Amino acid sequence: MAIEIGDEAPDFELPDQDRAPVRLSSYRGKKNVVLVFYPLSFTGTCQAELCTIRDQIEDFTGDDVVTLAVSVDSTAVHKRWADEQGYTFPILADFWPHGQVSRQYGVFDEAGGFALRGTFIIDKAGRVAYTVVNPMSTARDADDYRKVLASL
Repeated sequence: MAIEIGDEAPDFELPDQDRAPVRLSSYRGKKNVVLVFYPLSFTGTCQAELCTIRDQIEDFTGDDVVTLAVSVDSTAVHKRWADEQGYTFPILADFWPHGQVSRQYGVFDEAGGFALRGTFIIDKAGRVAYTVVNPMSTARDADDYRKVLASL
């Protein structure tokens, strides 16, 4: 099922790299959410994308916005990667049931067993304001996220 602009974002709760539960709906009415699905931790393109967010964190975390990254890796993998790379935003484990949230958002690659490069910007009302899904080899452009966030 593809998620489209204007749809209500499917709610979920996943553990972050510190095993703290993060529920999407807890941001409703408070913050816009940049929801970034990525295939696997410790891989080149994924690391480059998340390092861009890390290096420009003031654009992606603050009073009006939060960034949540999601992959099928475990919380232990996320913790090590976040510590090594200095990621201060939540990295959520869609580990078990394997890929359940990725499937809800229509970005789970059944053959590979991981999430595709999908990004969803969810406004404060809980509606999808932007969506993009890129092939495995194609990085997303964080400037696109900035443009959408500026319009919300």
